[in-house]
Amino acid sequence: MTPNDAGEEERTTVTIRRAPKLAVFVVAGALLGFLATLILTSLYPADPAVGFAASLGYFSLFGIPIGCAVGALIAIALDARASRRAVTVIAGKLAVHADEHAQSGDNSSDHSAQRNER
Repeated sequence: MTPNDAGEEERTTVTIRRAPKLAVFVVAGALLGFLATLILTSLYPADPAVGFAASLGYFSLFGIPIGCAVGALIAIALDARASRRAVTVIAGKLAVHADEHAQSGDNSSDHSAQRNER
């Protein structure tokens, strides 16, 4: 039996493109923003009254959101580029109906016996 004889085929038009995952870029931007904040905070001596950890925490309130925004902007730019390179194709979905012989478990015992002999 050929696939054309097996059943109905639905055809539809789909668009294929490689889109970036926004969450990955936002998280990577947040990590890079924190890293940049850590480096910039460690370049200058910490105020003894405040301490290094408090200064890092305060400046992270600015560095992490800026890093998230930069990561999101990069993801949006890459998504726009991917939209321009999108390809439209015709996809088919084939519905195949199994025969009664294929549904019976007669052949499964033969295969398990062959596996046990090895």
